Amino acid sequence: MSQLSDPIADFLTRLRNSANSSKSEVLAPYSKIKAEIARILKQEGYITNYEIVTIGKFPQIKVIPKLVNRTSAITGLKRVSKPGLRKYVGATEIPRVLGGMGISILSTPRGIVTGREAKKQNVGGELLAYVW
Repeated sequence: MSQLSDPIADFLTRLRNSANSSKSEVLAPYSKIKAEIARILKQEGYITNYEIVTIGKFPQIKVIPKLVNRTSAITGLKRVSKPGLRKYVGATEIPRVLGGMGISILSTPRGIVTGREAKKQNVGGELLAYVW
């Protein structure tokens, strides 16, 4: 098994590709941060469900995208903070995505949260991704 330099970008790319091709499910290698991102996407209504599959040698996360009129609820995903260039924002600098129609996902000292929750908690952190 090869080592990825950015597993979060790989997970987001798998979601983006499944959204563009209207796949019924996505499998990706499991990690806690990917499970938290999937939890946020389910909470915000971008995916129907997710589960951790532990059948094989390595656990995987299975994501079921939400389809609305045969198109995915996710129209776009963008990885912001990368291993070569980390992007940190303060509580007052958290950007709005598409004028509030999308969400930003942050890694804060209080866990992985949306930009809206981070503003409520008055906490900043690493800006992981935009979803719209």
